[in-house]
Amino acid sequence: MGEMYPVQMLAGFKHFTTHHCVTGSLRHIYVFNGYEISEDLLLGLGAGVNFSYFHFKGQPPFMGGRGMPKPSMEELAGQRTGVKIAPHTTSSARKAREALLTLLEAGQPVMLQVDMGFLPYFDFGGTEYHFGGHVIVACGYDHETGQVLIADREAPLHPVAMADLEKARGSTFKPFPPKNGWWTFDFSAMRPPTAAEVRQAIAEQADMMLQPPISNLGVKGIRKAAEAIPAWPQSMDADALKWALFNTYIFISPVGGSGGGNFRYMFTRFLREAAALTDDSRLDAVADDFAGIADAWAELGEWFRATSELPDAAARVGECAAPLQALADREAAAWTHLRELVA
Repeated sequence: MGEMYPVQMLAGFKHFTTHHCVTGSLRHIYVFNGYEISEDLLLGLGAGVNFSYFHFKGQPPFMGGRGMPKPSMEELAGQRTGVKIAPHTTSSARKAREALLTLLEAGQPVMLQVDMGFLPYFDFGGTEYHFGGHVIVACGYDHETGQVLIADREAPLHPVAMADLEKARGSTFKPFPPKNGWWTFDFSAMRPPTAAEVRQAIAEQADMMLQPPISNLGVKGIRKAAEAIPAWPQSMDADALKWALFNTYIFISPVGGSGGGNFRYMFTRFLREAAALTDDSRLDAVADDFAGIADAWAELGEWFRATSELPDAAARVGECAAPLQALADREAAAWTHLRELVA
């Protein structure tokens, strides 16, 4: 690796840059336990792609491409690879710390849910920012200094004081308070996914996109965003609007951990792996459709970034409605085709 850290890394831990915090953290744990698998396959097997648009009172609007299936993406990916993945939460900082140190002392890296706003290695340009749905891997601990070594999405590992990590784990900021969350893994029955499991994962994502339980999700959610965003200036001042636009760019772009194109680039690569795993080359053709959809999302993300920097942003916000409706049409067609192929 070349880098020297004040905290010793666990023996056998391999660190790499990743696209998305959850799938990247999962891949770190899988590779450590001898299971080589891509982030894209973990995302798709876990039925991790969807669309959602929410605007809760007192919070900036949220627009993202990750799905929140039940059971969770982590558990579904585990079920389809023979790995038992169990989530844990506690209201006790002491219990959370003891669980973390027990696993690290047993030589196991630990996947943790945190509020990135409390991690000292993030720079939000002096503004207070909180997102409690962030996931990282603890891969070392120094008893003398009380520092934990953290693997995140980018290249260097980060030594973080236990006190800072506990703030990040115990944050109560909404909408995703981390609740001191961590996961445990059992790789004793690990295996490759079956073709039937791959098709089932695709079907679950297509169903959620085409027949969501509420209109904030799926293709309906994209149309809802197209109708709601032009009205943002009516409920926001200039600074709040600028932040809402920039925040939306972050969630669409690689910066926010979607792998770019609102998770559609990752999903494109998943479909290419799925075509090989199911021996169905028709999935490759749909992957081409999703590559174009990903490009369109990436272009729209750049529009959100550029518009956030304009002095007359309020006058321009409505310009996103037509591209969003066009994306809804393209997504509806691609997911319908996918659903037919795996039925």
